[in-house]
Amino acid sequence: MKAKTTWVLVADGARARGFARHGTDSSLVAIPDGTFVHEVERVSAMGTDRPGRVRESADTAHHAIAPHVDWRREGKRSFAHALADWLEQRARERTYDRLILVAAPRTLGDLRAALGANARERLAGELAKDLTAHPAADIEEHLRRAELL
Repeated sequence: MKAKTTWVLVADGARARGFARHGTDSSLVAIPDGTFVHEVERVSAMGTDRPGRVRESADTAHHAIAPHVDWRREGKRSFAHALADWLEQRARERTYDRLILVAAPRTLGDLRAALGANARERLAGELAKDLTAHPAADIEEHLRRAELL
């Protein structure tokens, strides 16, 4: 019987790293094409950084209108969708058998919402922590303590 391959995606709103574990006795190793960086642009480059103005009908006062779009948040959501698309493509190729998501809470929610059917069916666990700056050994230890590995 073939040993199961577990993928672990560790992400926040701007970076992500993928790790693989083959079988139950091996440790996490970095996936060769599994490092992603999302350049967070300045808000002024994403859209208008100055709110619109409205004139009061009863007098000459002007008021700023609150922006309806948080451009920085939209960029992070778009990054999560790109990661979910990558995971879905690899799931369709049967590259991994199990998937564990480790992400900052908001990013985890974005990833969960964007996952396709094939990746979702392989989802074995989630850990709502930002561990993107930690080495593989620390990530593995966190997953063991959470009983995900």
